[in-house]
Amino acid sequence: MILKIRLVQEQKGRRDVKEPDNDLVSIIRGQLKSAQKVLVISHQRPDGDAIGSLLAVGLALLSSGKEVQMVLKDGIPDNFGFLEGSELISTKPHGKIDYIIVVDSAEIERTDLELNYDVPDLNIDHHKTNTHFALINLVESEAVATAEIITRYLPDFGFDITQPIANALLTGIVTDTIGFRTTNVNPQVLRLVAELMEMGGNLAEIYHKTIVEQSLASARYWGAGLSKITMEDGLVWTTLSLKERQAAGYLARDDADLVKVLSAIEGAKIAVIFTEQTGGYVKISWRLCNTADSDLDVSEIAQKFGGGGHKAAAGADVKGKLDEVLIKVLEDTKISMNHIKETIEKIR
Repeated sequence: MILKIRLVQEQKGRRDVKEPDNDLVSIIRGQLKSAQKVLVISHQRPDGDAIGSLLAVGLALLSSGKEVQMVLKDGIPDNFGFLEGSELISTKPHGKIDYIIVVDSAEIERTDLELNYDVPDLNIDHHKTNTHFALINLVESEAVATAEIITRYLPDFGFDITQPIANALLTGIVTDTIGFRTTNVNPQVLRLVAELMEMGGNLAEIYHKTIVEQSLASARYWGAGLSKITMEDGLVWTTLSLKERQAAGYLARDDADLVKVLSAIEGAKIAVIFTEQTGGYVKISWRLCNTADSDLDVSEIAQKFGGGGHKAAAGADVKGKLDEVLIKVLEDTKISMNHIKETIEKIR
């Protein structure tokens, strides 16, 4: 676990970081108690962990009488609209803010928001590639989800976990573990899930809404990607173009979670989806197909392209045309896979 405070001083254009030994949980609790106008944000193209973590923190602060803005650049996808409080999420901040919390984002740039501040106050995350960009960084890379961290610390910060908060936190844990399928799911996580259910969390509904159910538009979008699946030497991939998104009537900017289908293909080791974006970018999503395969780490591949994530799931946004980005990324991904294979063979 990395739990530290950064005191940032600007001296002749460089940043000096000091790390004093403090009771940071008490510091965070005190700061949250004093804050009055709080902004809670997360990354663009939000997934279930980003949304659940943001809602949990935002609703907890609202319940204590704070003025809270919950902001996601791309808003909230329709399939998460069943969560209480989701209607309060906006796409841009406004007015005065005296405390900023970033959840489930390895870099502040991933929020894709224009904000008038130098350094966020609090960063809560579980990505191993987190850059510790805030004044206080609560980063636990071994956690299955940012929602798991928040579940454990929210009472220590002085907040009760109500039914809506329990549902938000369950959403984060369920989605980031792909329905408890990742190898980092342990008894402690399942005990936390049980506790959230005891607090009113509806696991059955959350599982169905976030893992099973798909909109008609997303199913049509999947069809476009599924028709082009290619597999070679344990690497499976497909593409999704802007034209295909428009034809399917899919409004979000992600792959509609098609990557979870590719990652289930027999014989595949790594799945990659290339999703064309406006502005000349391509969103790349890597997924480890067999999460028990401990030798591969897709976050290390994503970092080569300015992205990041987890060992089993990572992403990046790359400037360029879809076909050109496809060739470069596949080439580097294959090199990484072969390098790991050769290293293992030498050890053996």
